[in-house]
Amino acid sequence: MAVAAALAVVTVACAPEPVARPTTSAATATTATATTTTPPTAVPGPGGTTVPVFQHPYEYGTPQAKVPASQDGLLPVVRRIQTDKPYVFITIDDGAVRHPAALELMKKSGTRPSLFLNTKHVVEQPAFFKAFQDDAKAAVHSHTANHPNLMGKGYAFQKQEICGNADYLQQQTGVRPTLFRPPFGNHDATTRKAATDCGFKALVMWTAAVNDGVVQFQAGAKLVPGDIVLMHFRHTFVEDFLAFLEHCKAHGLTPVPLEDFLSTTQP
Repeated sequence: MAVAAALAVVTVACAPEPVARPTTSAATATTATATTTTPPTAVPGPGGTTVPVFQHPYEYGTPQAKVPASQDGLLPVVRRIQTDKPYVFITIDDGAVRHPAALELMKKSGTRPSLFLNTKHVVEQPAFFKAFQDDAKAAVHSHTANHPNLMGKGYAFQKQEICGNADYLQQQTGVRPTLFRPPFGNHDATTRKAATDCGFKALVMWTAAVNDGVVQFQAGAKLVPGDIVLMHFRHTFVEDFLAFLEHCKAHGLTPVPLEDFLSTTQP
């Protein structure tokens, strides 16, 4: 009996102490799992359309190339942008038709078009065009006050059309336009002189256009890096803008802001 009692004492003494079990809340600790979201390549658009989406390849609004230097004391004429990147540029002229889907298309696609506007169209509804600047970050530039054919006109007439338009757009947007596009693309030495005196840094032409939902080329059968594309504020705005975006997607091109490549400051 004494031996048994002694063994019992030893057994109790050597038994491990009870281990406290964690509470339910501590036992069920969760592990955070990092998830990666792939940016969409297209999103639903107005009227049941599908809008191609473009990711920004760099921080928009930062200079990528400086405007070409003048060779004769007058502002340079720019027809395309010299770049080795797969970039193209969309420009939209006039403002004659205020399409209700235009702003939504710009915002959803992630593009920042350059708008070349006439005073006579903007004056009818300035807030419509200001929204492109505020909500879509689109830059506003000059296209004359009344959209005349400038070629062959006198200096005073051309300067009034060009400077007057720039003054009005600055008043409405708070930003002085830096780029000028002559109506119909028609210009002469007097046009360049007037635009230079009005403070513009470049006269911008184009290498391709979109009309009635069809991308048209001055050379070749597709857009290539550096192309400047022209379209207008028309009733076919949705068809034209989508045709441009879809063509870019099909050929691996990204629309980027023209102003970043015609900057007045060095990159």
